[in-house]
Amino acid sequence: MTVLLDCDNLDVRFRTEDGEVSAVSGLSFRLEPGECLGVVGESGSGKTQSFLAMLGLLAPNGRATGSVRYRGREILNLPRRELDELRGNRLAMVFQDALSGLTPTMRIGEQLIEGLRRHRGLTRQDARAKAIEMLDIVRIPDAEARFSAYPFELSGGMRQRVMIAMAMLCQPEVLIADEPTTALDVTVQAQILRLLDGLKRHTGTAVVMITHDLGVVAGLCDRVLILYAGRPVELGTTAEIFRHPRHPYTAGLLRSVPRLSGDPDTDLPAIAGQPPDLERLPPGCAFAPRCELVTEQCYQERPLLRDRGGDHPWACHREAGG
Repeated sequence: MTVLLDCDNLDVRFRTEDGEVSAVSGLSFRLEPGECLGVVGESGSGKTQSFLAMLGLLAPNGRATGSVRYRGREILNLPRRELDELRGNRLAMVFQDALSGLTPTMRIGEQLIEGLRRHRGLTRQDARAKAIEMLDIVRIPDAEARFSAYPFELSGGMRQRVMIAMAMLCQPEVLIADEPTTALDVTVQAQILRLLDGLKRHTGTAVVMITHDLGVVAGLCDRVLILYAGRPVELGTTAEIFRHPRHPYTAGLLRSVPRLSGDPDTDLPAIAGQPPDLERLPPGCAFAPRCELVTEQCYQERPLLRDRGGDHPWACHREAGG
């Protein structure tokens, strides 16, 4: 099958007053048409920065090395003009904060038709009709009236739908959704997830779901990539990850998911300790200080993400993993 996005050994670093900080190290994965990849990890694990780097949206003090190929074409660190032809067109991103992702002084409709006119060359009238049609698809009530609204006049759930509509207008092949259900109530969350699932099923769009919510992953994703302290620690199908987590960090995340039948006072174990300081990462496994299965080797030698068979690699010195 065609590989849409092929990321190989991506590193992302930032210059600071205290020196260089490694935000992402050794990230590799492939994404195929119609596939949904969940990217999971705690805050600060490098989830968002990885994909901002791929799209050329890093802060000025950031730099990315490695390789990211879209349909075989190298896109990492492309000139802005060439990236602009891909961003919002073939590759699109839904940002976590929908209010900041929309220009507050522009009406919704103007922001929607801008991409269509740039990338598809449509007339204003045709672009308007297409935008209203997409607002209907993402279930914006009274879409024609909302077309003239400002972002602050919409609810959080509707703004998030507008962001998804904007991302999908040019029918991208890859949609990156960065925590698209954060701060939304559970009913709206479910609607957004059903919408994304329907889009990938009916259009063949590949979706990257950046999240810390394993419930979202279970309901939407085909494969899961687990990041810790900017490093990949496990990659596999959703079913395999949930049934047989190999890395101790993945196992800890799954144990900490609330269950309706459990007692929150006794059945919600947390992973002990705190994530490491990215400016002072240890020489060995970054998870070692928090791991219940730690050995002396873990403190001295960094484990690499490697497959022991079955297309389910993990980064742990223990052959049986977590």
